[in-house]
Amino acid sequence: MSEAAASPNSIEELVSHALGLIGLGIEVFAAVVIVVGLGWSTILFLGRRMAEQHYEVYKIRIGRSLLLGLEVVVAADIVKTIAVRPTLASLAVLAGLVLIRTFLSWSLVLEIEGRWPWQRDRNVLDPDDRRSRSAE
Repeated sequence: MSEAAASPNSIEELVSHALGLIGLGIEVFAAVVIVVGLGWSTILFLGRRMAEQHYEVYKIRIGRSLLLGLEVVVAADIVKTIAVRPTLASLAVLAGLVLIRTFLSWSLVLEIEGRWPWQRDRNVLDPDDRRSRSAE
């Protein structure tokens, strides 16, 4: 009977450990997204003679990489919170992290697109659209 009682605890610990590792993997992926996005944006920027108009596109690409990385980090935090036994304290920490990252995301959207995320999409500066307009 002690084996039956120990079995659910070991399965719970195993799942918790696996979710913790998955959360860590997602955090590493988020860092890779940010670093690769920054590197790719910089390579494209340096290949275009660093003109003022290219600086705006460079800034937008970096902001988009950061936004994507922040979204992935939020997902990692959620998975890691599930991995441990949820308590009010861990949920409060998760809520605080999500709140801070949401504010950062909104700030980045405002910087990149010149509007708040809930405002209508007007003249969003898209590097691909700008390139196609300049080719015409």
